[in-house]
Amino acid sequence: MNGADATDWGALAANLAVTAATAGAVLIATFAVAVRRGPHRIVDIAWGLAFSAVAAVTWLLSAGHGDDARRLLVAAATVLWGLRLAAHIARRSRGHGEDPRYTALLDKAPGNRTLYALRTVYLGQAALVWLISLPVQAASYSSEPLGPLAFCGIAVWALGLAFEAIGDHQLARFKEDPANRGRIMDRGLWAWTRHPNYFGDSLVWWGLYLLACTAWQPALAVLVSPVLMTLLLTVGSGKRLLEKHMADRPGYAEYAARTSGFIPRPPRTPTHDRPEGTR
Repeated sequence: MNGADATDWGALAANLAVTAATAGAVLIATFAVAVRRGPHRIVDIAWGLAFSAVAAVTWLLSAGHGDDARRLLVAAATVLWGLRLAAHIARRSRGHGEDPRYTALLDKAPGNRTLYALRTVYLGQAALVWLISLPVQAASYSSEPLGPLAFCGIAVWALGLAFEAIGDHQLARFKEDPANRGRIMDRGLWAWTRHPNYFGDSLVWWGLYLLACTAWQPALAVLVSPVLMTLLLTVGSGKRLLEKHMADRPGYAEYAARTSGFIPRPPRTPTHDRPEGTR
C-alpha cells in the first residue's frame, strides 16, 4: 500500500451519486417486473445484476481519472462475479414459487404489502449494493499503478469465486440425483464447510477491497464493504436463516456437528468414533 493517496475524491463523489441512481434503477425495474409477474424472489437475480451495472457505470465514468489497468481489472472482476451469480440464481429459481423468506417478511407488512416490499426489499437491497460496491468505485479512481497488494487481491477474489462456483455446481449436481432426495449434501467442498458459496462470496469482496487499498485513506473509507458483506452472509440473511430452515432436516444436526459453519477445515471426527483418550 502506497502512503500517498492517489484517489480523485472529487470525481469519485460524482460517481457515487450516479451509481446510487444506477443501483436504484435496477432494483426499481425489478420491482416493477415482480409486481406485474411475480414472485418477489426475482430480486435475488437482480442482486448480482445491480453490482455488475454499478461496476460498468463506474468503469465508464472513471476514464481519465484512474489507472486504466486497475479500472479494467476491478470492473471485469465485479461483472464476472455478478453475472455468474445472477445466472446461477435464475437457473436455481426456475419453476419455483415465492421464497419463504419473502413470504414471512411480507406477512408482517404494516399496511400495503406492495409498498412495504418496495421499501424494505428493493430499495433496501439497492442501498446495500451501493454501499458494498464502494471498493469497486474507489479503486477505479486511484491513479496508483497495480502492485503486489492488488495482485494479492485478485488471488483472493479468484479463490473466492472458485469456492462459490464449485460449491454451487456440486450442490446442483447433488440435487439433480433423485437418490439424494431428503439427504444432506456433505460431499466435496460441503464436507469442509456448510456454506462454501457464502465463504467464497466473502472472499470475493475481501479481494476487491484489497484492490482499493492504494493508500490508508481509501482503505479505511471502504472497509465497511467487506465487513458488511461478511456479516450479511454469516449473521444476516445468509447462513443464519438458511440454517434455521435446515435445522429440522434428518441428519442435519450430525452434519453441523462435524462440519465447519463457515471457514473451511477438515471435518471433525464424531465423538463416538474417536479413540479413547482423545479430544
